[in-house]
Amino acid sequence: FAPGIGDVGIYQHTDKQGIWVGCLEDEPIGCIAGIRYNQSYGFIGLFIVNEQERGKGYGMKLWKHALEHLKNIPCIGLEAAPERIKDYTLWGFEPSSETTRWEFVGNGTLSQDLIELNYNDDLILLDGFNISSKAVQSYDAKREPTPRPHFLSDWLTNVEGNVLVLMDRNGICHGFGHIRPCFLKDGKGWRIGPLIADTPGLAEQLLARLINKHPGIVLLDAPGLNPYANTLLSKIGFHSISKTLRMYRGSQPSISMNDVYGLACLELG
Repeated sequence: FAPGIGDVGIYQHTDKQGIWVGCLEDEPIGCIAGIRYNQSYGFIGLFIVNEQERGKGYGMKLWKHALEHLKNIPCIGLEAAPERIKDYTLWGFEPSSETTRWEFVGNGTLSQDLIELNYNDDLILLDGFNISSKAVQSYDAKREPTPRPHFLSDWLTNVEGNVLVLMDRNGICHGFGHIRPCFLKDGKGWRIGPLIADTPGLAEQLLARLINKHPGIVLLDAPGLNPYANTLLSKIGFHSISKTLRMYRGSQPSISMNDVYGLACLELG
């Protein structure tokens, strides 16, 4: 999963009853999240069972528990590994689009040509505590299936990460991105997300500045419904390392993803 440091606290605040750990004789052997964003949208993630305990029905118990928590929710999403797609279709989940995990490996210093690219002179780059949460939340709400003010507020104020926002002189947001440290199989790295911007050019500016001064492995999960993301990420120097499939049960969100270049986290959609 490559979880971000501090992510669990954000998950718990989003839905205090939506994360479970399965234990066998007081030893954790599996987990799952079934997050209710609101009365119309939920998401299943963090679903895993220790390899040596698979095939014994423990995963099915976790799965059914999460679905019970999300009953009566008209739309439930998840990210499916390729080998599990068929299993999820048996439970009524239908394919939506491919999600690609991209990786960048660098020394924390990007080409000066990228860093010095000019964006619109009417826009101001803000970071940290200079950000207007209300303006960013208003911008985000128009590009997400459901408003997520508590989730986004926690994301913007997470002390483990750094946020950059492009604002005009009227206080209107035109893009924002977040980078945070994460756990990797062989150490630590960075994850970028959300990354949302009005245009590919503005997304490039945010992405370049987020990567700068963050050496090592940087991961980003791009939605397949954004037609510009792959070209942009390849241009910066990212390469794809894995793919999952976004699936939904119920009425799928109809909102455009053209401005979404990086998902906050696959674990919560």
